[in-house]
Amino acid sequence: MSDLLLTHGYFLFEDEKEAQIMRPYPTLGLLYISAYLRRDGIDVEIFDSTFQSRQELLHRLARDRGVIGIYTNLMTRKPVLDIVAAAKGYGWTVILGGPESANYPVEYLMSGADVIVVGEGELTMAELLPALAARGVHRLHGVPGTVFRDEEGVVITNPERMKIADLDTIPWPDRGKIDQARYVDVWRAAHGMGSVNMITARGCPYKCNWCSHAVFGYTHRRRSCMDSAAELEHIMEIYRPDQVWYADDVFTISHPWLFGYAKELKRRNLRVPFETISRADRMMKDEVLQTLADLGCYRIWIGSESGSQRILDGMERGVKTEQVIWATKAAKRYGIQVGMFLMWGYPGEEIEDIAATVDLVRECQPDIYLTTVAYPIKNTGFFYKTQDFLVTDKPWSQATDRDHRIKGRHSRAYYKHADAWLNNEVTAARVAALDPDKASLCRAAAMRARESLSAASSETEA
Repeated sequence: MSDLLLTHGYFLFEDEKEAQIMRPYPTLGLLYISAYLRRDGIDVEIFDSTFQSRQELLHRLARDRGVIGIYTNLMTRKPVLDIVAAAKGYGWTVILGGPESANYPVEYLMSGADVIVVGEGELTMAELLPALAARGVHRLHGVPGTVFRDEEGVVITNPERMKIADLDTIPWPDRGKIDQARYVDVWRAAHGMGSVNMITARGCPYKCNWCSHAVFGYTHRRRSCMDSAAELEHIMEIYRPDQVWYADDVFTISHPWLFGYAKELKRRNLRVPFETISRADRMMKDEVLQTLADLGCYRIWIGSESGSQRILDGMERGVKTEQVIWATKAAKRYGIQVGMFLMWGYPGEEIEDIAATVDLVRECQPDIYLTTVAYPIKNTGFFYKTQDFLVTDKPWSQATDRDHRIKGRHSRAYYKHADAWLNNEVTAARVAALDPDKASLCRAAAMRARESLSAASSETEA
């Protein structure tokens, strides 16, 4: 039996939509913790649930008992609670970590978890495991970064743990403990390009008030160019993917680092196609875009969110619409595709703001854009702004933060009309020169969608 079993609540084949999209990546947080603890001589097993079934996990839990650590995120609340119940039934000590349990420590403790790890997991787990062995689950006073219940059932929140200052001191993710090759093969079969995820930094210092900072806070810490390049070289030698996904929150936040990384990859004769995420205001230099192109960036995702500066300011985005337009057009000039994230339904949004978003996307013509209706994640500024108006029809154990409705906000049907308006306007602009008849039909459909939007403006969430 291992000293620690690590797992998570994402079962790919339970989600029809995810199975259709087929873009899975392993949970790097668990792989980092495994590598860190195993370096210290702790025996760690990972049950990577992505390609496995709940029944297979139950069979694993039934074989013996010990300590299990489960990664939690917003979309896996229900399966995680099921795993917690099963693990406790078999006599396991249950530790939870990740953003979701950090936001709801009391609820998860009351649902059977023994300890919640808040923040980065490496240092906390290294101290927590021997403390559990010596003191048990109710006497963890003084272990920073943990929340637990004492012998009286009182919830104890220990002090926050300091973040790891030098990320180069952390071993690379323990990819050898999972079937990393299967991820590459699945990507290649579904999309023609095998892919591996990695990070070169932790955290984001920006304070967009709808974004959760439950794990890394508002810190931003970078790995060295040398360490990041060495990991990439290792990935290419061992797994031979066709591309990489840099899962940093803002890949181009540090221009000196970006230029240094490019120089180091060139020295190693490495040029790997990749996609990543950034901010428009951190792309406002031709040198940055040229460097991205030279590195192999074929797509960069930008959080535009809205075409209305008033709404962006309300979100505390710290970005101007003019920057989004410039960055999008400039990236395309350098042969880099642009993906754009858009958000409907932020407080105060009116039809004029939606029109501004339609105008911006029509002008920018990103290669891909994705819309969502804003939902308040616990402990964000957006959550505190709307918490007195939040309504949900499901018990907490059956819901997610995405199920929150904001009383008085427009109906979901309203935002479907906004999608139709946007999609038809953008399509009309794309095909205008090549297919005037289709463009005319799309403009007519866009006008109907806008009229439907106006008609639905009186419908609100109860």
